[in-house]
Amino acid sequence: MSPQALEAAALALPGATLSVQWGADRVFKVGGRMFAVVSPEGGLSFKATDIAYEALIDSGAARPAPYLARARWVRFDDLTALDADEVTAWLATAHALVAAKLTRAQRRELGL
Repeated sequence: MSPQALEAAALALPGATLSVQWGADRVFKVGGRMFAVVSPEGGLSFKATDIAYEALIDSGAARPAPYLARARWVRFDDLTALDADEVTAWLATAHALVAAKLTRAQRRELGL
């Protein structure tokens, strides 16, 4: 998947925003909370469900994301090697997981 396609898919999610942090990392957020990060080197990190986290780590497809592994974030080192449909589904799940933790007022404000 290309970085441009990922950005389009992430920003198509309700209430999603993009900011550049930590130098050049592209951080996708909902309600001010991160749900995915694309590094300048082309790596992708995102929040995963407990089951997906275990499956992706155990299979060797991904590794625990630095600094965020305890929050069940995974990291893929090469975004371009990933299937676009899978990444789009993972982004939607990550977005939903983070959005579910927002307050009712925040979700209402974002139209969620």
